[in-house]
Amino acid sequence: MKRIEQIQVKILPLACIGVIASIFLLFQNTALAETEKPRLILQITVDQLRGDLPARFLNRMVEGGFRYFLEKGIVYGNAHHAHANTETIVGHATLATGAHPSAHGMIGNIWFDRGNGTLTYNIEDDRYGLLTEGADVDEAAEIDPTQKVAGTDGRSPAAMLVSTFGDELAIHTAGKAKVFGVSVKDRGAVSFAGHAGKAFWFSKSAGEFVTSRFYYDEYPEWVTAFNRADPTMRFADTSWELSQDRSGYLYGDRDDQAWELDMPSFGRTFPHPYGPRDGKGFTTFLTLSPAGDELTLEFAKALIDNEAIGEDAVTDFLSVSFSSTDYVGHLFGPSSLEAEDNLLRLDRTLAALLAHVDEKVGLEHTLVVLSADHGGPDAPGALEEYGFEASYVDPDSWEKEAGFTALKQRFGIGEELIQQYSHPYLYLNRDLIKEKRLDLGEVEAAIAAELVKFEGVALAVSSTAMAHGELPDTPLLRSVLNNYNPRRSGDIFIVFQPHWFINDFDGLAVASTHGSPWRYDTFVPVFFAGAGIKPEKVFREVHTIDVAPTLAAVAGTKPPSGTRGKVLVEVLEGR
Repeated sequence: MKRIEQIQVKILPLACIGVIASIFLLFQNTALAETEKPRLILQITVDQLRGDLPARFLNRMVEGGFRYFLEKGIVYGNAHHAHANTETIVGHATLATGAHPSAHGMIGNIWFDRGNGTLTYNIEDDRYGLLTEGADVDEAAEIDPTQKVAGTDGRSPAAMLVSTFGDELAIHTAGKAKVFGVSVKDRGAVSFAGHAGKAFWFSKSAGEFVTSRFYYDEYPEWVTAFNRADPTMRFADTSWELSQDRSGYLYGDRDDQAWELDMPSFGRTFPHPYGPRDGKGFTTFLTLSPAGDELTLEFAKALIDNEAIGEDAVTDFLSVSFSSTDYVGHLFGPSSLEAEDNLLRLDRTLAALLAHVDEKVGLEHTLVVLSADHGGPDAPGALEEYGFEASYVDPDSWEKEAGFTALKQRFGIGEELIQQYSHPYLYLNRDLIKEKRLDLGEVEAAIAAELVKFEGVALAVSSTAMAHGELPDTPLLRSVLNNYNPRRSGDIFIVFQPHWFINDFDGLAVASTHGSPWRYDTFVPVFFAGAGIKPEKVFREVHTIDVAPTLAAVAGTKPPSGTRGKVLVEVLEGR
């Protein structure tokens, strides 16, 4: 018995040593994890970059651009948006927050405000005018020039109902983290800057990068100097030319396709002239070409240098949203010589941005994530070559159809029943419905049943049915429900048939447009690279709501308040 007690006495100190060692290693690993947090998280968003496009022309791309992600990063090859209205602000806000539009509230680029009877642009806010006098940034009119928009040039993130990753990073670091969003489009910058960061975007009317009084009382000196130097001048009296020999392009012999938009003074064949600096449309033409991305790059580099991004141990966040791919896709379609050259030029722009970050911060200290706000379809004319039935939809004609006339007679309505159509939502004349003492849900259901009889309409979903949980659980209806916000959504959500679109861009017919729940619109790249990431290709289905909580896990913050995504474990394991 005594012998056993002696052995126990000897073993006990060894056990204590083991516990102490475990505790020491735990604290050591915790400290190591703290030091391994990236000094910078760089989030790159390419507007209308469908998931297959980064590798489509890879054989002619440079080192350090898309190749950097595809060869050295984690590539999620089956990533999708999970909401049905795949528009710019919807996708940007989803990537920024990890929330569905139903929660973050940005259910469309514009929505109908029943309170004042006008369309509301997603980030408009008359309390916070622009710092640059006369900078008429009217993105809303560009989106839908036929509609009456409330029309203030003030901008803020106030309409975003939940926090972004950038917000959470600022809160977590007691405001020490630098958080910035940069884009040609105001909504591309504001959505990622969130409530706690700073946003800058390009004003076509002013020809410079601007911000609003939500962010600053006056411009930082470096922004004033940047704008005074007028980086747009180098494009004056020049043209968008092909960047490589025409013989090497996949679409080199297809520069003049019938469905491409022939923009006045810009044309639909190379070269596309920008015109003189003071010429009408000069700054617009810049944004409709790779020049818009190049200007965004120049401003982002100046911001990194002057705001000391990534220079201390506190993780900073910089979002750069490139918009040219979207504009070029609308004008010419993704299967065009213009779209091909734009991607080759974007590749070099990405390489230049990453090289600058590597020089200033070090890519080993920077976690880079690249994705897109939505994909995009091919033009109907291009699809018809391969046997598809593809065409355009005209919502203005719906109420003139015989079926609608019969519905009005059924409900005893002689006036217009449709108050507003703002894709993808149909807003009904609720005052009239109330006056006639009709049941809103019954009217919605009847109209939805009539709409699906129209050519090009695949699905029409009553908002009352969504609110009451009366829909079957299918992937398509789930994506529609993910877009439903009771305060902003219309009365009926409309889904067009695959390859059917509304044909309008700034009052002109477009080659193609996005905004559907079909895979060509939801399919986007999700790439992570830098900061010790090990190359890996993952083909399980993931969603864009997964990006923000993954960044939160890397940075050690709490997830954004509306997040419903899952942490992408490969990003954490790969480090």
